[in-house]
Order: sequence, then structure tokens, then C-alpha cells
Amino acid sequence: MTFLIRSRLLATFISLFTLGSVLLLSSPSSWAQHRDNSQKFIQNFGNVLVSIVDSPISVSEKKQKLIPLVQQNVDINTIGRYCLGRYWKVATVKQKTRYLKLFHQFLMNAITDKLGDYRGVSFTIGKITQNANDDTVETTITRLQHPPVTMQWVVSYTSGSPKIVDVIGEGASLRLTQRSDYSAFIAHHDGNIDTLLSAIQKQIDQHARAASDD
Repeated sequence: MTFLIRSRLLATFISLFTLGSVLLLSSPSSWAQHRDNSQKFIQNFGNVLVSIVDSPISVSEKKQKLIPLVQQNVDINTIGRYCLGRYWKVATVKQKTRYLKLFHQFLMNAITDKLGDYRGVSFTIGKITQNANDDTVETTITRLQHPPVTMQWVVSYTSGSPKIVDVIGEGASLRLTQRSDYSAFIAHHDGNIDTLLSAIQKQIDQHARAASDD
């Protein structure tokens, strides 16, 4: 079974992940401030996105800029735990540690593989809604010779600073889709979490071999 993030979701996920600055904000004291902080956070991502995607630097250099930014601005551990679903509670400490390490690498590979395909990106921010500790920021993203895509970005303040924890597009949540894929795979293998870890490791190894052949 191949664990691929849905193409349209990944395309837009890449768009906001290829950005170049970090905006740390204080804990909001009201919904208005909360909303403004989330808007500024996503706006900041988008502005730098345009400068990086359209810059003359090589794809390799863009990847080098991207990786630490994803680590700083996206709550990968939270997304990873969510994607493992109910199996996170029954996994051993060793399995959890290995899984999160593999999930980080898997997500990085999925994002950086398509980095060179994007040019002429622009975006606009729409409505912002609040749900518990998270804000959902709606954006419309356009690329040259592509129709506009509307995406919703879920921004969490649980860590004390804004972090992206999900992206929703085409009626589908990235983390929900990935959790469904992982859960189905583990269930198909009699609840054996190690089979999932081995499958992800195999994909990462195949990716490394393909990269070395380029």
C-alpha cells in the first residue's frame, strides 16, 4: 500500500510550506486578536512563498530553506500522532519514537519532491473561523495556467505560538485522510503497528535510492 498525500492537498500544502520566515505571536486575549494573529501568520507565510518560489535559486537551495521552516512552523508531531489515530495509545514508546521520526522524513520527502514545479503563485485570504483552540483560515491560491484552489488552513495555538496542524481542500482534511489510510493498513495487518513502520521505511529508502540516481 502506498501512502500518498492527495495530489491537490499536497500541491497547496507545499505552497504554504515553501515560505521563508517565522512569525511568533503572543497568546491572544480576545477573538479579534486571535483572528488577527492567525491572519498575519498565514499572510506572512504567503508573502514569503511568492519570493521563494519565484526566486532564481536552485531547487536544492529552496529545499534547504524549506526544511527548517516546516520544522519551526508546522506541528509535525501533533499531525503525526493524529494520523496514527487510536493506534498511538497502544504503541510502545519505541514504536512512537520510530514512527514520528519516519513521519517527519515521509512528510519532508512528499513536500520537497514537487518544489520545483511551482511558479507564479499568488493568494488571497478569506474568512477566518474559530473552533476551540484552533483558527481556520480560508485562502484562495492561484498558479499560472491552473484554476484557483480554495484551501482552509487550521492554525493551532496549543504550543503557545501559531502552528499549522491541518489543511482542508476538496472537502477533505489532510490529517483525516492520512489517518484513514494508516488505520486501514494496520487493521489489514491484524493491528500490527510495526508493519506500518516497515512500509513507511521502505518508501523512504526507495526515495533515497531514486534521489541518488538523479
